[in-house]
Amino acid sequence: MNKVLGVILAAMVAGPVLVQDSSAAEFEQGRPVDSNHAVLPRRERPTVENRILEQRLDELLPALMDEADLDMWLVIAREYAEDPVYFSLVPQPSFAARRTTMLVFFRGPEGFEKLSVNRYPLRGPYETGWSGGNLDQQWAALGELVAGKNPRRIGVNVSTDWPVADGLTHGLYQRLMGSLPADLHERVVPAEELVVRWLETRTEEEIALYPHIVGLARQVISEAFSTRVITPGATTTEDIAWYIHQRFEAMQLPIWFHPDVNLQRQGDDCGEDSPFCGGQGVVMPGDVLHTDVGICYLKLCTDTQEMGYIPRLGEEGVPKGLQVALAKGNQWQDGLTGAFKTGRSGNDILARSLKAARRRGLIASTYTHPLGFFGHAPGPTIGMWDNQGDTPIRGDWPLYPNTVYAIEGNIKAPVPEWDGQFVQIKLEQDALFDGKRVIYLAGRQTQWHIVR
Repeated sequence: MNKVLGVILAAMVAGPVLVQDSSAAEFEQGRPVDSNHAVLPRRERPTVENRILEQRLDELLPALMDEADLDMWLVIAREYAEDPVYFSLVPQPSFAARRTTMLVFFRGPEGFEKLSVNRYPLRGPYETGWSGGNLDQQWAALGELVAGKNPRRIGVNVSTDWPVADGLTHGLYQRLMGSLPADLHERVVPAEELVVRWLETRTEEEIALYPHIVGLARQVISEAFSTRVITPGATTTEDIAWYIHQRFEAMQLPIWFHPDVNLQRQGDDCGEDSPFCGGQGVVMPGDVLHTDVGICYLKLCTDTQEMGYIPRLGEEGVPKGLQVALAKGNQWQDGLTGAFKTGRSGNDILARSLKAARRRGLIASTYTHPLGFFGHAPGPTIGMWDNQGDTPIRGDWPLYPNTVYAIEGNIKAPVPEWDGQFVQIKLEQDALFDGKRVIYLAGRQTQWHIVR
């Protein structure tokens, strides 16, 4: 085993972040947590990222190109207008395409080839198909290379329905077609199926790393929902959000959106038909807290939502009504993940999950999405917060093994201690579908974070 990966996995096994059925209390609730020991310094991260990239290119990509019936895949990007898939394909550290960067993947009689056609040579894992010269010579070299390989089907990144698969700009497409012999034009086809499968599929090593990454996000939430951060009557929801933001920054973990923190309290208006309940302000005893955070580490992104409670004076814990509400949230999760089956579409899974929720008497909304190199990654969409019916194209995409999802949605439940007022339990926990079952990558919230 690689030394760097061994250090990461050892930290994962030793720490609390890998408990598969963890509760909020198991995440060092209310006590200082030092997560930094399990985060690689920035200079060591490319070693891991590039090894995984080479494995993906050598072991995963040929099979996915075969699945998509493509002999060649062209990924062409210009500096500061990069194709969305570009950074998932190039070695790190990389901050931009160099002028015009051309990547060529070819399945031929001599095996699988990974070539670059660039004015500046692109280091491994790519072989140099051409380098040097000017832009016109570069395009001519690409045309000659493609013609020499004589591929039957040439995939390019153009798509009406998938933004991540639509990275070839109109100008680059025109230049490409002008560089190819006319008899190859009809062989150029959209590569959207390949792009989605490439981005959504996780390898064994990525699956080994993912629990650690999700666990880091959950640890910081547990810190934020504690007296380490919160002083009731003084701390605001925005204070908590900025603590989370700056905590990740201190750990050198990029966020892909500013954390959201909101509160619900007795007397607020939270109707059965309200899409979202909660507001901003100074947090007080008796408040319900909610946060939504997302980080990316070693190229893999998370998306997590959890709930907290601030006891009133004299309360020993969380009111029974709120405990029951969180349990109903877990029941909603079970109904959703129980509908996961290889080959089912996102729309089918949504319909089954909503049916399961109604059977349990739950007021539920489901809006689950894939995770990976992006926080909102491609793959089967399972409901939208503003659309609990079919979502064409993306919702029609089937479920594949070795894919990761943010199990996201909410339930509403009346709270007797709040005179029957609804509370909205908004949950989002990251999970792997291995082809047979859904496994929470770093557990899921089954108990309230309590700010004691």
